[in-house]
Amino acid sequence: MESAETEKLTPAGYLPRVIDGRLEKMLKSFGGVEITGAKWCGKTWTALAHAASFDTLVSEPTRLAALTDPMLVLEGAEPHLVDEWQEVPSIWDAARNRIDTNANRKGQIILTGSCQPKDERIHHSGTGRIARLRMRPMSLYETGDSNGTVSLKGLFDGVFNPTRNKTEVADIARWCCRGGWPSVLGMDDEFALETPVEYINSVLEVSIPKLEKTPETARRLMKALAMNVSQAVTYETLAKDMGYGEEETPHRVTVESYLEALERLFIIEDLKGWEPPLRAKTRVRTKPKRYFVDPSLAAALIGATPSNLLRDTQTLGCLFEQLCVRDLRVYLSSLGGVGNRMGYYRDEKGLEADVVIELGDGRWGAIEIKLSEDALSDEVSAKLLRLKEKISGNAAARNRPPEFLAIVVGKGDLAYRRKDGVLVVPITTLAP
Repeated sequence: MESAETEKLTPAGYLPRVIDGRLEKMLKSFGGVEITGAKWCGKTWTALAHAASFDTLVSEPTRLAALTDPMLVLEGAEPHLVDEWQEVPSIWDAARNRIDTNANRKGQIILTGSCQPKDERIHHSGTGRIARLRMRPMSLYETGDSNGTVSLKGLFDGVFNPTRNKTEVADIARWCCRGGWPSVLGMDDEFALETPVEYINSVLEVSIPKLEKTPETARRLMKALAMNVSQAVTYETLAKDMGYGEEETPHRVTVESYLEALERLFIIEDLKGWEPPLRAKTRVRTKPKRYFVDPSLAAALIGATPSNLLRDTQTLGCLFEQLCVRDLRVYLSSLGGVGNRMGYYRDEKGLEADVVIELGDGRWGAIEIKLSEDALSDEVSAKLLRLKEKISGNAAARNRPPEFLAIVVGKGDLAYRRKDGVLVVPITTLAP
């Protein structure tokens, strides 16, 4: 077993992550914290930056020891990290029991996991003992590509100041293809672009078989999702695209099963339809959009490169939307509160907003995403203003108005407020 008992095990060269603040707070509030997320997104390094000792179940001797007695991998200076705990699902109940035995003393254990276990040996939810945090690949703010001068929290608090950070379409194409994987920082594009390709290969060759799924079917589904990037597609459409060129297409049950597997591996994440208070559910589109956890995965699956995306700005625009959704989710995860959520809006008349962020206290803001400020027109902001009027225009309904309306752009220079009140915000100025 690998362990160390030092004050902190922060890896050399560790870059701070947005989740650090929440993790530190949760360790002071709960006996344990679980960090989940896709492989290679930096969970282990972040956990080590807050841990005093660790065991990793990637090590076969450690995994075998844990199978014999899960308590063997829970010993060590606190907080004690157990990396990839889902390899031995019985560790969950053992961790919960250890926390109880120690009178729920705060900050005892950190667990990291890159797959949601589906195991009957987990008997207790961990509620009150183990807090859960979701981690994603690095945002542009974390990689240093955003100057962070426009705060998401600030927008909800009514704080906004004009600022500059010039970005070109070529930059967006590179970031969409490289992705937010910590391992690609500082790499030339030639080498960085290999990471999402190898990630997909690893998922298909290792992770999917562990879930008793067929790699070829998973590959076809991932390709179909990439072809329909940023769309609220039906199971039938995905099945048709999976079976393209063949007489038979997968059954709906098969599609559902493989989507569940990709969700368990944190590879895809739904963006559900937002249901505002005054609208009946049947009149608002609630079919989820499915986004990859990082735009580079979709780019790799369709063979996109920075150079060919510059000749296909429609596809680049869809990948940029995925990048924005990734970053907004990272920034939202840093805000405390119960019930914070992200969704998209589209009603029966076609009125839509790419992203709606609602905090647990009822405050909300709506966002449209555009690849370039060159494509902006009054109609883009007019849609957001119509949404505002629809939700809060009737005083008798007592629905609160949005805290902000914003257009997030890729290519841009200036973050500013339009005369109609709508903000224009380059993605390279955003931060938590």
